Amino acid sequence: MSNATTMNAIVLTGHGDMDKLEYQTDFPVPSPGQNDVLIKVGACGMNNTDVNTRSGWYSKAVTEATTGGGYDEVDSDDPSWGGAPITFPRIQGADTCGEVVAVGSAVDKSLIGKRVITDGWLRDWDDPMNMDKTGYFGSECNGGYAQYTVADHRNVGVVTCDLSDAELATFSCSYTTAEGMLARANVGSDDVVLVTGASGGVGSALVQLAKRRGAKVVGMASVAKHDSVRALGADAVLPRSPENLSANLQEAIGQNRVTVVADIVGGDAFSATVDVLSRGGRYTCSGAIAGPMVELDLRTLYLRDLTFTGSTVVPPHIFKDIVGYIERGEIKPVLAAIYPLEDFHKAQAAFIEKKHTGNIVVTP
Repeated sequence: MSNATTMNAIVLTGHGDMDKLEYQTDFPVPSPGQNDVLIKVGACGMNNTDVNTRSGWYSKAVTEATTGGGYDEVDSDDPSWGGAPITFPRIQGADTCGEVVAVGSAVDKSLIGKRVITDGWLRDWDDPMNMDKTGYFGSECNGGYAQYTVADHRNVGVVTCDLSDAELATFSCSYTTAEGMLARANVGSDDVVLVTGASGGVGSALVQLAKRRGAKVVGMASVAKHDSVRALGADAVLPRSPENLSANLQEAIGQNRVTVVADIVGGDAFSATVDVLSRGGRYTCSGAIAGPMVELDLRTLYLRDLTFTGSTVVPPHIFKDIVGYIERGEIKPVLAAIYPLEDFHKAQAAFIEKKHTGNIVVTP
């Protein structure tokens, strides 16, 4: 391994605008604890959590859509995904791919030299199913927007495949989020799944993973991205905010109801997507980029026997399942762009603009 003691890193210094992200060239290289591995980072994927945490969007004081800008009013006690303050300085970045270059005293040395991706869910490994004891890589500890990072050896997966580091850095956060949503909604081959935001990182993962389960998939995306969403396997693609969703579905797939809505958008389109759920249908959510405050007619919920599930913390097997899907070629990376770490502000601006399909990655 390198004997370097300092490294380049993107360091978040507080909640606010993009100026809170500093490119530093003298950040200390971390040392692995006894259960950790030291990873030389090859690439790290971008995610909404980075933007939402930096801007303070998770705070209940904020009611508007994700914009990437800071907010005038953020409650100091709940501005992160978990509702607890995070400490600064913090290196974000959950989707790390890289090579293990050193290990702690309790870790199998055979991991050295292996290429790994990180599982973002930090757990109490004596009580791994306890959701209240979870944290997130790049939030409650430093992540991968740097030349080196450390992770518990139980939070990495060795991946044997021909994909590049940048391609592998598109998977962990988006695909575990998507698979967690589909597992919670118990999606199977008899389902018709409506995916909102189908061109984004989680959306493109939802399309592929729902198809992998044998479901029929209808994606919603801006018209300019319809071809790319079809290429992911969607059976039909609808506009992002159609005037009459029911009629659009009837024309696209010959029926005006779906059994599952997998939603990461929320906002004004929420009511329309819930309205097209069939009796006994399931709504599953893991995001609200168009706005967290929505209107729900409770009569639709109970008269139609609907089930609503939120999905954030996933069970430990989900990450291992995703690694298996990658190695067997059952899912493919959707790599939109690669930026060098020193151009991080440009990369995050492009990520927030949402003109891409799939994931944007930075390389140190």
